[in-house]
Amino acid sequence: MLDINGPRLFSRLPSMENLVCFEAVARCGSFTRAAQELALTQSAVSKQMAMLEDSLKTSLFDRVGRGIRLSAKGRELQAELQPLLLRLNDVVAQLRSANAEQTVTVRCTQAVAHSWLFPQVVYFNQDHPEINVNIIASNSINEESCGDGSFGILYGDGDWSSLDATPLFQEVVYAVCRPDLPLPSIETVEQLREAPLIQLDSREWNCMDWPAWFKQFGVDYTAPTRALTFNQVTLVFNAALQGLGVGLGWDYMVRESIDRGQLRAIGNFACRTGRYDYLVHSRHRTLSPTARLFRDWLLQRKPLWTHS
Repeated sequence: MLDINGPRLFSRLPSMENLVCFEAVARCGSFTRAAQELALTQSAVSKQMAMLEDSLKTSLFDRVGRGIRLSAKGRELQAELQPLLLRLNDVVAQLRSANAEQTVTVRCTQAVAHSWLFPQVVYFNQDHPEINVNIIASNSINEESCGDGSFGILYGDGDWSSLDATPLFQEVVYAVCRPDLPLPSIETVEQLREAPLIQLDSREWNCMDWPAWFKQFGVDYTAPTRALTFNQVTLVFNAALQGLGVGLGWDYMVRESIDRGQLRAIGNFACRTGRYDYLVHSRHRTLSPTARLFRDWLLQRKPLWTHS
């Protein structure tokens, strides 16, 4: 009687890699075509088949001229193996599909992930603990990468040909610092140029810096050569919290800190660029019920804060 609990029940089976490779060769009738399908070299396929034949102690192919054909044992293995692999593939696909139905993936920048999306996801998980929300944070996201997964949060004008886009929050940028930072009275944008401004080096990604911000008000500005400089919005934000100077503050990032008294806005110099951060998804992919639920929940909650 077969002991299905035996520790070595499947130990003598060939490797799955060998078997999958054999199925491709048997179906394609060629090492070369199987190699192309599997994205392997022909020599790698030949090696896999040699390992399988050695494991089974039998020849699976007859060499005919420069080609191959299945031997009797090879045809026997193909007849049994192919339906097993197809069934296994269906089971794996069903398991992945079931798991995917309860998972939402969102791509966004690091700043949006940390300051806006993560707090939202905390509340969402309280309402829907059965749904997993995976956040993929990268400042190099673009239209193409946001088409992967469930959603992206993308900054711009909303005119991406491959994406459906719904505005989440408007870009509103203003100067912020710690309330106890010693500064003279600043009543004009021109006077702000003399403050200890924390510089943002945004050359590698699409983001406003101090020269661009001042330009919105018709004021020229050139950063000092030895100014404190960071290449991430979140680092500028933390530097402002530490009292190292005056930073550019995006409303979605700094509003909560202002409400708590950790930061203050300087003057009434809010720059509204007319651009938004959009919730986007591929036009060519139907949203799952879980993804639609997450989208509707998120849109009902936005915006978290609006600067006036």
